[in-house]
Amino acid sequence: MADQPIIKSLYRYPVKGLSPQALTRVALTPGQTVPADRLYAIENGPIGFDPAAPQYFPKQRFLMLMKNERLAALKTDYDEASHTFTIHRDGAEAARGDLRTAEGRAAIEAFFATYCADELRGPPKVLHGEGHSFSDVARKVVSIINLASVAAVEGVIGAPVDPLRFRANVYVSGWPAWHEFDLLDRELSVGSTRLKVVKRIVRCAATNVDPQTGIRDLTIPQTLMRNFDHMDCGVYAEVVGGGDVAIGDRITEAAG
Repeated sequence: MADQPIIKSLYRYPVKGLSPQALTRVALTPGQTVPADRLYAIENGPIGFDPAAPQYFPKQRFLMLMKNERLAALKTDYDEASHTFTIHRDGAEAARGDLRTAEGRAAIEAFFATYCADELRGPPKVLHGEGHSFSDVARKVVSIINLASVAAVEGVIGAPVDPLRFRANVYVSGWPAWHEFDLLDRELSVGSTRLKVVKRIVRCAATNVDPQTGIRDLTIPQTLMRNFDHMDCGVYAEVVGGGDVAIGDRITEAAG
């Protein structure tokens, strides 16, 4: 490979379906997600979630971009120290609350009760379970996007594709397009960590939504299938060796 693969950017998504938070460095723990990634979710109608014994539920049970593209028009921020979550709409603060408190959660729930009124199956509810991540998959993983694969999608569309459509934790530059699929069951050394690639990511209609405007303006899964004979972009990896990763860290592949 001509270029040394490196981490170009890092993100987490404190509340499922809402804004990414850019990171410069993060500590990863074996068997865990990026800290505070999908830490909370907004229940769309009662699902029987038990915070004392949290279990995986499919994304359709929550407010999420695949069905609720208006979420992308919101800009949100989460303060890890205070657990304060802030929602901005049209450049102005629309709601704020400490997600550890009933009052704080109620403030956020009241906002979504109005903002998503015609898309709700019941009262929206902020969910959290100690040690639980509301990921799209049941296992605790880190999601990785190869920026060259995004560029390949851009090439067939003939228009820019914001990599944030894919809502990944780690964005990599320096791999050839689709090289991530060659890494299944292989280990990567990244910073002081080791990650094992475990699964390709099948893309859904959430990627059709422009993350800046909330407009559903592309057909990413159909474009992938039509041009590449699959609907995958990116991979999931499990943390098998803990440590820090940071923007600019080199990525090396174990022999395999």
